[in-house]
Amino acid sequence: MRPNPLSRSKTDAMIPGTLWEQVRRRRMKTLAVIGMTKNTGKTVALNHLLACAAQAGVDTGVTSVGRDGEEHDQVFFIAKPPVLVRSGSVVATARDTLLRSRVGWKLLAQTGVDSPMGEILIVRALQHGAMEIAGASRGSDQQQIIAHLQQFGCALVLLDGALGRSHHASPALADGMVLATGAALGGGVHDVIRKTRDRLAILGIPAADTAIVRLCSEVFAKGGVGIWDHAGVAVFRAEMATLNAASTLLGLADRQFGTLAVSGAVGKALWRAIGTLLERHPGLTLVVADGTKLFIEQADVAAFRQRGGKLLAYRRINIVGITLNPFSPLGGHFVAEELLDAARRAFPAYPVTDVMLEHAFTTTGVS
Repeated sequence: MRPNPLSRSKTDAMIPGTLWEQVRRRRMKTLAVIGMTKNTGKTVALNHLLACAAQAGVDTGVTSVGRDGEEHDQVFFIAKPPVLVRSGSVVATARDTLLRSRVGWKLLAQTGVDSPMGEILIVRALQHGAMEIAGASRGSDQQQIIAHLQQFGCALVLLDGALGRSHHASPALADGMVLATGAALGGGVHDVIRKTRDRLAILGIPAADTAIVRLCSEVFAKGGVGIWDHAGVAVFRAEMATLNAASTLLGLADRQFGTLAVSGAVGKALWRAIGTLLERHPGLTLVVADGTKLFIEQADVAAFRQRGGKLLAYRRINIVGITLNPFSPLGGHFVAEELLDAARRAFPAYPVTDVMLEHAFTTTGVS
C-alpha cells in the first residue's frame, strides 16, 4: 500500500512548493513529461498536472510522442493508469484512438500530420475521463501540433513521452521537462539514485556561452556540423546527417579544431570519432543541440571531460522537476518517504516530489 498522502514527509520542507507550483512559477507554456523507463509514474505525473491545471483554470492541451493511455502496457502487458483528460482539455491524437475514447469529444481541426494510427486530429474533450493518446513522433511534426494546440487557446501544452524517447524534451520543442523515475529501474534505492543521476548528467549538460552560441548558430539553424579553430575562424561547415558524419570528421583530423558543433544525434560511432579528434586536439569544445541528442552513457561524458574536452549544449534543458514512483509492477517497492528523502538529498539542485504524496495538498488549493 502507498503511504497516506495526508501524512506529509519531513523532507517536504526541503523544497519550495509542489510540482505544479514549479510549473507556474517558471511560466511554462510547453512541458514534456518523460520516464526513465516504463512504469516510473510518468502517466501519474501527467494526470496530476492535468488535474492541477484544471483546478487552477489553466487551459491545457495534451499530446503524446508515440502512444499512451492504453489499458495495458505494450511491452510488459500489465495494467497501467489511463491518461485522464479534463472537460475542456484540447487533445492532439491519432484518428484511430478516438474510436476507443471513453469520453465525448468535438473535432476542432485536422492537422495533415499522418501517423501509423491515422491522421493527428485536434479535439476538445467534453467530459472528464480516460483517453488513449497517440501523437506525432517527428520533432518537426510535433512543432506543428504544438502550434495547433496553442491556436486553440492552450496556455500550457503537455507532451507525454514514450519508451526510449526523450527528444520531445528538447528546448526546441518544450520550455521544460519533468523526469519520472523510480523502483521500476530495478535494484535498491541507491541503484535508482545512481541511474537517475547518470541520466541527469546527460540531459543536464551546461549551456554554451553567448560567444559560442553566436559562433554555432548557423549550424543549429540549418543542420549538420561545423568546425572552428581556437581563434573562432571557420574551418569546415556542411549540412549532413550527423549520424553518418564520423568518417567526414576523421578525414579532417589534420585541420585545426577548437570548437566542433554537431546539430543532430550523437551515437556511438560519432562519439568514438570525436574521442579521436580530442586526442589530436586537446581542449576540444563539443557543442550539441541539447542533452536529448546524446545517445551515449554518462561514463562516456565523464571520460571526455577527464581528458580535457568540454561538452556544451546550444540550448540547455530546463528540468522543472523529478517525480518518484516507489513501486514496480514487476515486484518490489520502496517506502515512499525514504525514496523521497534519498532523492532530495541526492539532487538538491532539482525540485523532487512524489505526486501521490502531495496530491491531497494540490487538491485543496492550487494557484
